[in-house]
Amino acid sequence: MSKKSRSKIWFLVHSWLALPVWFFVLIVCVTGTLATVSQEIVWLADPAVRAPKPSADAERLSFGAVLQKINEAEPDIKVQSLSQPHESHFAIRARVSYPDGSSPTLYVNPYTGNIQGVSPTFDFRQFTRALHGWWLVPFTNGFSWGWYLVSFLGLPMLVSLITGLVVYKKFWKGFFSPRLRVRQGARIFWGDFHRLSGIWSIWFIAVISITGTWFLIQALLFDNHISISTEGVPPVISREDVPQSDDLYAPSQLSTDEAIARAIDKIPTLEASSVFLPGNAYSLLFVSGRGWYPLMNQTAGINPYDGDVEYTRLLSDRSSLEFVTESMRPLHTGDFGGLWIKLIWFFFGLVLSMMVLSGLLIWSKRTAIATAKALKKSNQAGASQTQPQRTLGQSAEGRV
Repeated sequence: MSKKSRSKIWFLVHSWLALPVWFFVLIVCVTGTLATVSQEIVWLADPAVRAPKPSADAERLSFGAVLQKINEAEPDIKVQSLSQPHESHFAIRARVSYPDGSSPTLYVNPYTGNIQGVSPTFDFRQFTRALHGWWLVPFTNGFSWGWYLVSFLGLPMLVSLITGLVVYKKFWKGFFSPRLRVRQGARIFWGDFHRLSGIWSIWFIAVISITGTWFLIQALLFDNHISISTEGVPPVISREDVPQSDDLYAPSQLSTDEAIARAIDKIPTLEASSVFLPGNAYSLLFVSGRGWYPLMNQTAGINPYDGDVEYTRLLSDRSSLEFVTESMRPLHTGDFGGLWIKLIWFFFGLVLSMMVLSGLLIWSKRTAIATAKALKKSNQAGASQTQPQRTLGQSAEGRV
């Protein structure tokens, strides 16, 4: 075999060894697509997650009323937080703690305040997000190597987008005259599909690859103890301002609804979606929610004894860098604008997965054809080398 033929064989071996990488990318894309609507899938499968109206004209209860209903139904529990998903058809999630030390999450009907069920410790939503985000590799000391492995894909995805636009000359014509030939063979169909889906997914691939690369940077910063946060030290209530009580949880002089009202007075654009009740006598009551900018929460901390708003974390408090980095996760998951945004992310996630699959099929077929040709040339070269030896032996035998 010539040196050129050996090099060709080694190149083909290298190409076949890249096959598991392509499958890995495909699985990450598919699981990410499922994770986008995983909460909705849980809603379909588990009635406890839903928020059915008892009547057509029923109105939602306030957080204070829901808290009262929970305490009436379960007097022994301590409610830690209440959270309402942005889609109104989901039940309120109440994080509670029992005297035995367990801390489950309860599903509470926002119209009746009834406890509908207990959230599993690891449901389908958590499974798909963990499988997509870090391949279920546990976090032992900092971010897991699974997180690094998945987030690293943002770099080659971004490079693939750039090189694809460079290779595909005048790609913008695909917006005005799309071409998808379905009757000229599988190779032509998948080639057209790959190019067409890539053109219409340019914005989505850019968002996913850039935000995925940020997750890699985030892990590197965290594991190297580098912080870019301007949030500062968490606020607490000074000892002298806490009323005297024998109870670890000093009696609050402010209702939950009044605390939310104080927070909205301080931050008029706040849409309260989560309430974090004081964990001890020195903790503030926190109210959090989105405002005019749907990618980021604003937070207010209220003194539960006198009602003063002692802490705020507004959009304007973020640095320019934080404003960008804190927007990365909702942009990556599509969890910032309700069901329709999730469906858009789900659709383009399917398109991206199919684009990876089509690229895998095209690449595999080309590599298989090139391998067959290389093996054929190798066999022909071996036969041509043995043919003169047989002729030489036959002629010598004839002379004898």
